[in-house]
Amino acid sequence: MYIELLQSLISTSSFSKEEDQTAAILVDFFEKKEIQTQRSGNNIWVKNKYWNADLPTILLNSHHDTVRPVQGWQRNPFEPSIENGKLYGLGSNDAGASLVGLIAAFLHFYEDKTLTFNLLFLASAEEEISGQNGVSSVLPLLGDIAFGVVGEPTLMSMAVAEKGLMVIDAIAEGVAGHAARDEGKNAIYVALKDIEWLKKYEFENQSPLLGNVKMSVTQINAGTQHNVVPDSCHFVIDIRSNENYTNQHIFNVLEKKLQSKIKARSFRLNSSKIELSHPIVQSGLALGLPYYGSPTLSDQALMPFPTLKIGIGDSARSHTADEFVFLEEIEKGIGLYVALLEGIVH
Repeated sequence: MYIELLQSLISTSSFSKEEDQTAAILVDFFEKKEIQTQRSGNNIWVKNKYWNADLPTILLNSHHDTVRPVQGWQRNPFEPSIENGKLYGLGSNDAGASLVGLIAAFLHFYEDKTLTFNLLFLASAEEEISGQNGVSSVLPLLGDIAFGVVGEPTLMSMAVAEKGLMVIDAIAEGVAGHAARDEGKNAIYVALKDIEWLKKYEFENQSPLLGNVKMSVTQINAGTQHNVVPDSCHFVIDIRSNENYTNQHIFNVLEKKLQSKIKARSFRLNSSKIELSHPIVQSGLALGLPYYGSPTLSDQALMPFPTLKIGIGDSARSHTADEFVFLEEIEKGIGLYVALLEGIVH
């Protein structure tokens, strides 16, 4: 049943902001099981049958949007073929397998009258672009959440911390002049001094799970023609924060240290962390699941409550040509999701 659902999702294009058809597939799947669905944009959610407003709520979340296929696919990315125990297709690994795995776990507990938590499953949109119409738009509609389980490919290891992301546009200013004469102030040289500082600077508080704050200059542009000293140089800084610093704090440090004028595209994607003492982590540890700090971003960056990122598949396969997930991974992952929650809800 779950493999067939995943194949149906793979065969249907669901690029970020264009997930309406996969949203319809998910609605149809639940309605055929006589489970009432709610929808906001392309976000779909369902609640367990015996929902009790007096109980705390666990959010089970994964996304149904995908990136666009990269070059190099040897197969049709929208043809969910099975070969040698592997299910190929765009979104199979990121994050379709986790999505259907969490659906299976939700359905396992759906009619249980003895739950000590409510269960709310959310299939969210626009995760791949951290879009405004994704999970952040729907969280205010869901009520209070005690904690969440976020399905992303982690080989069913527990990501108990996740690096944040901030992108900064920087403009170094100079004075235009003729390159043949000793005129002007070269904005590229101003930028180079700032770039060298960014390369060498290290924030003091390291993380045993996430390491240092990482700052990388990834784009640069300046000049109009060879004989004119440029009066401006634009460069882009990609910053991956650890849990010890908010994006706003990092920005404030850079604003004081750099000569260039800087502007953050967003402060909203901060690093996240869940304590090892949290019951959901303890449940995973009791199952022998390893834990680590994740360098990749997910929707948990937008969730203002504790979250554990754990899911089926391997992050290294995400956004690659001929993306796949092992069928055995899905089967084992469903069992682990159920066991992980069993240690909490009963």
